[in-house]
Amino acid sequence: MAAFLQKLFKSRKPAAPERKVPARAQPIAAPVEDRRAELREEQLQALQATPTQEVAASLAVEGLTADTRIRAAELLVDEELIQRVQKQAKGRDKGVYQVARQKLQVIREEQARQEKISGAIASLISHARDQAKSDDTKLYGARLDTLLSQWATVEANATPEQLSEFLESVLRCRERLADLQAAQDAHKHEREQQLQREETLELIAQTLNDLRQQPTETLASLASLDALQKTQENRWLEATRETHVEKQQQKTYEASMMALRNYTNAVRHIGQAKESLLAISAMDVHDATVEDQKRASDMLNEINWPASFPAPDLLEPARKLAGKPKAPTKSSEDHKQQQVSSESLKATLDQLEEALEAKQLKDSRQLLKTAQQYLKSLDHRHSKNFQARMQLLTGQLRELTDWQGFATEPKQIALCEQMEYLAEQLIEPEAKSERIKELQKEWRELGGSSDRVLWARFKQASDKAYEPCKTYFKAKSGLKQANLEKRKAICTELEHFVNAADWSAIDWKAVEHILQTARQEWKSAWPVEFRDNRQVQKRFDELLKKLEAPIDQERLKNEALKLAIVEQAQALTEHEPLQEAMNKAKTLQSDWKAVGITRHREDRKLWQAFRKACDEIFARRDAERSEQQQATKNADTEAEALLQQVAGVNSEQDEQTLEQAVIALRSLDASKTSAAAREQIQKEKQRLSQAVSAQKLKAGIAEWQTLVLARTEGSVSTEALPTKWTALAQRLGELNDQEIVIRAEILAGMPSPEADQQKRMEIQVQRLTEGMGFTEKTDNALQTVEGLVASWCVKPANEGADLPLANRLNKALDSLIVN
Repeated sequence: MAAFLQKLFKSRKPAAPERKVPARAQPIAAPVEDRRAELREEQLQALQATPTQEVAASLAVEGLTADTRIRAAELLVDEELIQRVQKQAKGRDKGVYQVARQKLQVIREEQARQEKISGAIASLISHARDQAKSDDTKLYGARLDTLLSQWATVEANATPEQLSEFLESVLRCRERLADLQAAQDAHKHEREQQLQREETLELIAQTLNDLRQQPTETLASLASLDALQKTQENRWLEATRETHVEKQQQKTYEASMMALRNYTNAVRHIGQAKESLLAISAMDVHDATVEDQKRASDMLNEINWPASFPAPDLLEPARKLAGKPKAPTKSSEDHKQQQVSSESLKATLDQLEEALEAKQLKDSRQLLKTAQQYLKSLDHRHSKNFQARMQLLTGQLRELTDWQGFATEPKQIALCEQMEYLAEQLIEPEAKSERIKELQKEWRELGGSSDRVLWARFKQASDKAYEPCKTYFKAKSGLKQANLEKRKAICTELEHFVNAADWSAIDWKAVEHILQTARQEWKSAWPVEFRDNRQVQKRFDELLKKLEAPIDQERLKNEALKLAIVEQAQALTEHEPLQEAMNKAKTLQSDWKAVGITRHREDRKLWQAFRKACDEIFARRDAERSEQQQATKNADTEAEALLQQVAGVNSEQDEQTLEQAVIALRSLDASKTSAAAREQIQKEKQRLSQAVSAQKLKAGIAEWQTLVLARTEGSVSTEALPTKWTALAQRLGELNDQEIVIRAEILAGMPSPEADQQKRMEIQVQRLTEGMGFTEKTDNALQTVEGLVASWCVKPANEGADLPLANRLNKALDSLIVN
């Protein structure tokens, strides 16, 4: 692979020897072009063969054509390689650079999106965990549904560990929701049972009152009484199943049902002895024998008519024959009380008529019950005025009740058919049992049925449907026992851990995990028998308290440590210097991570306070940076304005203007400006300083030129010369005018006349020998030139100066000004 890459990415530039090939070697260019085409073809084939990322990165940089490089760059997906290609392509290959830049932008956007999703996942897991522990049960199900809908949008990006943690919290939420729903259903079922019991007692009491008010010349229907008794017995049985019943309510039911049974049995016996009773009624008492009296007495004992009900007229002849007195009548109340009761009864009957006309069965029953109580309190003289109306309204109520029964019968038949269909279906036992309960509940809500055959059909179908559930619940009973044993084992292991734990040196996070695991395993060991679980649950709760006590102490201790860290961080918000405050804040962050377990809710509050304090500390840094940036911006603005003003000042202007511009630039505080502005200011200072130096140099050389010409007219006054020129001239030694001019021309880089070439060569050789070379620094060159001018001017008066030489010297000085 290395050899292939070396061959594929061979430098496109010709080798060094090839660059020196003379023009006559051009004919060998054709093979080079062929080799380039061959390399280009190899690179294209490499692109088509799905190259590795390393190969694609090399092609993106070293490809022969722009198309090859761009196609290779488009194949890159590795961020590190893309960054490397972008760096190498910057300033060299704009197309590849843009492709790499766009790919990096896409990668960073995807990373930002993933970070956002990861934050959302962590937040949802935290919320689910809080929901599982929350004591707020208001809208519990709705909040859980919201969490699940939000999780559905990010679930595909969650790791298996995150998914497991979220689902674990959701499972706890659902278990808690199921417990809440079960409690609500149990409460609702208990309330419905209470209502059914109350209605049963009310119906039986009303029936007994109706029977007490029934005329003696008629006898109640045995079939109706028997059906009423059976249905209400079943109704009471269902209403008392697996629930608590008050003793007084149970006693009331038993007494009422006993009275109804006694009355029904007496009616049944009267029906069986009806012919004998009719024969006695046709017999003359005076002609009766002792044997007839005994037979009548035995018959009355067998009938055993309850004393609290008015005896039917059919029994009166037998009573007379047996010598038993007629049932005693109630004593009359005083006239005023009778009158009040009569008025109350009349008003109640009026209300009863209105309720019957409105088909309000429940209200009608209650009003009839109240009317019967008023009627019962009246004596015979006052009650006989209401007997006919009471019988009429009682008949109307019975018709309304029968009509309702007629209306509910099709529904009851439908329930029988549903139960029979359910009995034939293969359904999961739990669901089947729940469906059976629902159908039975609907049956009870219809008020039962007076049709014995219909009730038997429904009961038989219910028993058949529940038969396969018995096996399941029997097996479930075995599961309950196994779960109970599992819970006992959990208690044993937990107790061993609590007793053996060294609380002074223990891994508290491991303890928390053990506690959480124990609770989870305890919940998973469900269902259990409630009664058997009582003692085990009590033991488990006590062990949890023992385990939680040191954990709570450790949490409180750690919370105190974190509170101290928070207080230290808050104190640093005003601490100076700022850099020291930031360093201490970073140390506190490390200390925070080192603190052990805490309560989640308290830790969250402390963390928010700590985070706020740290944010305030680092916000001060940001504020200072912002202020510094603003100050730099202002300084740059001021400097830019001044730079624009001095930009037009150049060496053509007078020295005073140049010096004022330099002074203005020096007045700027460069330490407050940006690096770019500071560099520009420095460049302007150098430019203006050089211009000032050039002005001074120009003025000085003009003065030198005047002195040079002055010597051609005679000697120059010593007072007119600078004091240092004598020393400068002595330092150069004895030089004649020709040598001075030639040396000046050499320094100025000017040619000398043909006649002076030999002399010039000698001087240059001498300079090389002296180590001065061909180039000198500007300051040394000017100093040397000044020395040459000084040597020219200090010559004695008897040594006259040649004007052409003076002109050549001044011309050399002019060249120095230009340079």
